[in-house]
Amino acid sequence: MSAARPSVTRRVLKVHLVVVYAFLYVPIAVLVLLSFNRAGLPTVWTGFSLDWYVKLASAGPILSAAKNSIIVAIGATLISTILGTMLAFGLERGRPSGLLEASLVAPMIIPDIVMAIALLTFYTMLQATLGLVTIIIAHAVFNIAFVAAVVRARLKNFDFSLIEASADLGAGPVRTFLRVVLPQILPGVVAAGLLAFTLSFDEFIIAYFTAGPGSASTTLPMQIYAMIRFGVTPEINALATVVLAVSVFALIVAQRLEPRAVR
Repeated sequence: MSAARPSVTRRVLKVHLVVVYAFLYVPIAVLVLLSFNRAGLPTVWTGFSLDWYVKLASAGPILSAAKNSIIVAIGATLISTILGTMLAFGLERGRPSGLLEASLVAPMIIPDIVMAIALLTFYTMLQATLGLVTIIIAHAVFNIAFVAAVVRARLKNFDFSLIEASADLGAGPVRTFLRVVLPQILPGVVAAGLLAFTLSFDEFIIAYFTAGPGSASTTLPMQIYAMIRFGVTPEINALATVVLAVSVFALIVAQRLEPRAVR
């Protein structure tokens, strides 16, 4: 009887796992499938077609928004990766502090709407002109925490005595970091950068608040939001599939690098 209970428990857990994953991913799978639908109706399958992807390739506003998203994601990734790596290194080399640890986690748990309002208020106080630059800075602000968290996972197993050995051999701090530290933590830095790129490319709320008027600073999620207000179309499904593919690709690469970073 006792041997049967673990078996029943495992079966229940497997069923629960299947249900949860189905709840999470079946709607996404349906969206991807309908993006290849020949009909103009977004919910009725009439045959396989790539017409909606062809239309995306010639849609000016969508291409412009995609370009803006790439610019924002690359800019935010570069800034947050550099500053986040420096922050992670400083935290690992410094004295343990609960306050510093809490301040690092805070941007991850603060609701996006709160951070968006705070950043908009800050820009208003500075009388800054809203646009792509303000979006890049805003995205870099919350990405720094994620980058630092990933890089710190790699630094946990880093032998800091190598830094002292490098200093004893006459290398300065900058050369030591570039020649000794960076090669060791590079997989973690790349994984953190890819994560930052994905978070920035997909982010909507903060970008919406800090973009300013006009289409010159409209990102891809903002363009999707503007289009979906008039109803879901196969074109929107195709666009969402492209965004999903970019995000999944970046996350897969980051995931493959992250175990090396942790080891």
